[in-house]
Amino acid sequence: MTKAVQHLIDWKFWDDDAVREILALALRVKASRWEFQGHMQGRTLVMLFQKTSTRTRVSFEAGMTELGGHAIHMDWRASNFSLTDIRYEARYLSRNAAFIMARLKENDDLLKIESAATVPVINGCCNLYHPCQALADMLTIATDRGGSAAGARLTYVGAYNNVVNSLVSIARPLGVHLTLCCPIADDSVIDAHARAALADAGLLEETLDARAAVANADYVYTDTWLDMEFFNDPSFAEEKRRRVELMLPYQLNEELLQRSNAKVMHDMPIHAGYEISAELVESERSIIYDQAENRLDAQKAILVTLL
Repeated sequence: MTKAVQHLIDWKFWDDDAVREILALALRVKASRWEFQGHMQGRTLVMLFQKTSTRTRVSFEAGMTELGGHAIHMDWRASNFSLTDIRYEARYLSRNAAFIMARLKENDDLLKIESAATVPVINGCCNLYHPCQALADMLTIATDRGGSAAGARLTYVGAYNNVVNSLVSIARPLGVHLTLCCPIADDSVIDAHARAALADAGLLEETLDARAAVANADYVYTDTWLDMEFFNDPSFAEEKRRRVELMLPYQLNEELLQRSNAKVMHDMPIHAGYEISAELVESERSIIYDQAENRLDAQKAILVTLL
C-alpha cells in the first residue's frame, strides 16, 4: 500500500503528538547539526516564490545544503505557473523534486499545488498561514526556557494576520498561553476554528488593552501592520496611513514595556518606528535575531520529518 504524502499547510492539520515531536526534533537538530549531515543526499527541494523573501529562502536553501541536498529557486513570474493550470505545473515538479516549498499570495493556489503534488508541499507563507515561522517561534521559546515551550505566556500585539493563525494553531498542542492584542482583525483572515480550539483549551486571552496584554507576558511578539508586499506600494498609501494612525498606540517600545519583563520577538522584516521602536530591536531584551536564526533549524526539522 502506498503511504499517503504528508504536507505542511498549517499545524492545525497535524496531530498534536506530531507537532510536539517536530519541535523536539528541531531542538535536537539545533543542538547537533552535524548529526543530520547527509540526510538529504541526492534529493532536491524546489522553492517557488510569488512573495518576496529573505529568511524563508536563505533558511530553506542553507538547510538543504547542510543536509546534503540541493535547492532550486523559482520566481513565480519567471515560471509558467501564471500561464497554465497550477496543478499541471505542480504535478511536473513532483517528478523532479523530493519537496515543493511554495511561498504564495493566496492559500487557494497553495491548495491547488497540494492537491496535485505527489511529494510533500510546504507552505512557506500564504495569506492565511505561516507555519514555518510559527515552528521557529516555538523553537526560540523552547530554547530560551531550557527545552520546553509548555507553560510559556506569549503576547502578540499587532494586526491579526497569517502569523497569528499559525501561532494559534501551534500553541495549543504545545501548551503555550497566547494573549492577542489585535486592533486590526479582518474576519476573512481569522481562522475561527483554530482560535476556538485554543480558547476551549484555556490557552487564549484577547484584549485591546496593550499594557494589560504585556504585563504578565514572558514574550511579546509583533509583526508588520501591513502585508510587506503592500508596505511601499503607492496604491496602498491611504490604507497604510489609516493603519499607522490606528496602531501607533500599540507600538512595542520601552515605554509600553517599562513594567514588563518580557523578551521581545519579531518575525522580520522590521519596519522600525512603526510596529516596533528601533531601540527595542537592539535592546538586551530582544531575541529577534535568535528567532530569525532558528528558521534554519526549524526548516531542517520540517524537511527531515516530511521525508
